[in-house]
Amino acid sequence: MADTPETLTLTLDGGDVTIKFRPDLAPKHVERIAELANEGFYDGVPFHRVIPGFMAQGGDGGRGDGTGGSTKPNLKAEFSAEPHVRGVCSMARTNQPDTANSQFFIVFDDARFLDKQYTVWGEVTDGMDLIDALPKGEPPRAPGKIVKARAA
Repeated sequence: MADTPETLTLTLDGGDVTIKFRPDLAPKHVERIAELANEGFYDGVPFHRVIPGFMAQGGDGGRGDGTGGSTKPNLKAEFSAEPHVRGVCSMARTNQPDTANSQFFIVFDDARFLDKQYTVWGEVTDGMDLIDALPKGEPPRAPGKIVKARAA
């Protein structure tokens, strides 16, 4: 995958969040996130589940209630031993391992209990303060949104 993008930029109201892709851990998930981002799938999509001390989840295709996904097929799990610690980006899924599609979450603090059960595909390298500042709730009353997402 020589043409795999290196980063994902999420533009939020307050600025940009830069995420370094980890194709060494999850090549198919990186490919999917990059593809959806460059198709504009994440543009305007809210973070519909933001739990203090745990994580911020979004990527449901603009539905905003956590029930949506892309029209693309679900992905086979690419679990690894990479720790779920502050700034790690991982895929959301149902109770079944091979159901990740478009939704993802960014970890606020240590969440090592998720290790080897969720697919880690990236890590925030800049702008974590913007993720920290997202309105909290399940869903938040006035959710923070991804204004634009692009892979480069």
